[in-house]
Amino acid sequence: MFGRIGSVLVLGLCSTIALAATPAYTPSFHPDQLKDPPVGRPNQVLVLGSPHLSALPKSFAPDQLEPLLSRLEAWKPEVIGVEAVSGLQCDFMRRNPARYAESVTSYCVDTGPAQAATGLDVPAANAEAERLLASWPTSPSAADRRRLAAVWLAAGERNSAVVQWLRLPTGERTPADGLTPELVAYLDKRLQGRDESVLVAATLAARLGLERVWAVDDHTADSPTPKALEKASGEAIMKAWDNPYTKARAEADAVLEANLGKPGAMLALYRNYNAPEAALQAFHSDFGAALMEPSPQQFGRGYVGYWETRNLRMVANIRDVLGQAPGKRLLAIVGASHKGYYEAYLNQMHDVQLVDAGDVLR
Repeated sequence: MFGRIGSVLVLGLCSTIALAATPAYTPSFHPDQLKDPPVGRPNQVLVLGSPHLSALPKSFAPDQLEPLLSRLEAWKPEVIGVEAVSGLQCDFMRRNPARYAESVTSYCVDTGPAQAATGLDVPAANAEAERLLASWPTSPSAADRRRLAAVWLAAGERNSAVVQWLRLPTGERTPADGLTPELVAYLDKRLQGRDESVLVAATLAARLGLERVWAVDDHTADSPTPKALEKASGEAIMKAWDNPYTKARAEADAVLEANLGKPGAMLALYRNYNAPEAALQAFHSDFGAALMEPSPQQFGRGYVGYWETRNLRMVANIRDVLGQAPGKRLLAIVGASHKGYYEAYLNQMHDVQLVDAGDVLR
C-alpha cells in the first residue's frame, strides 16, 4: 500500500515539475506588428503620466504648469481624455449599489442639482449634449455655452462643463440658460481646485478651441472587500509595497517636490514621470511586488487582477473614442502608474500610433 501511495506521490511531483518546465504557449498572432498605414490620417495617441495635483505640497501653484501647457498646446491634440468616470458609468454604478456604493461616493458627482435645473437625467442629458454638438454653431453665443455647460453637469460630465465655462468671458459666467446660482458657484469652485483634469486637460481644451474632454476612467472592476478581510488585505498589500523600489520612487518624488516653486520644476517633474524607465519602476514597486505577496488568500493577485482589468477598460474607452472619429491626435492624461499599461495595451491596436511624451516635453 505504501509503495502505491509513494509511487503516486512521485508521479504527481514529476507531473508538477514537468508542467512548470513546459514553455508557455505563445500565440502566433501579434496585432502590434500589423500596423499598415490606414486610409487617411493615423490615430496618434500621447499618453501623459501625471501626478495627482491634489496630492502635491502647498508650494505647487497652477501657474507653474505653464511650460507643460505650452508644449502640449504646440502638439495640438484634437481630443483629450482624462482619468474621470463618465456620467453614464456612474449612472450604471448607482443602479448597482451592493457592489458600487463606495465607488459612487468616491468617483461620481451628484447630478441632482443639475437635473433639477435642466429637467434631464444622466442618460437624457448625455443624449442632449450629443444633439447640441451635432449642430453646434461656428460662433456659439454665451447662451449656447451656458446651456451646454448646464447639460454637461446634468450628464455627469463636470470637466466638459468646465471647458465651456473657461470658453466664456468672465463677465458671461452668470446664472442663466439652465445654470442656477448653485451650479455657477460649483463651476467657479472647480476652477480653483488642484485637479489635473481641470488645470491641464480642461484648460488646454479651452485654449485649443475644443468643446469637451472625454472621461475614460473605469471603475466597474471595483468590488468591496468583505469586512472580515479588510484588515488582512490592507496589511498584505502594504507589506508588499514596502520594498526598495517604493523607497527609491518616494525619494525621487521628494527631491522633485522640494523644488516646486522654482522655474521649470513642474516640467521637470512631468519629464521624470514620463521617462522610459518609470513604468518598470512602478511595476517593481507596486504590481510586481503584489504578485509575489504570499498570503493564503492571494490578496496581491486579486489586486493585480483588478488593476489590469481597470486599465484594459480605460484603454477600451480611449479606443472607442478614436473609433468614432478616426485620424485624430488624442492626449490621454492619467495617473503616472497607469502610463505603462496604457501604452502597452494601446500598442496592441492596429490603428493606434503612440507618440513619445519625452519628445513633446523636451
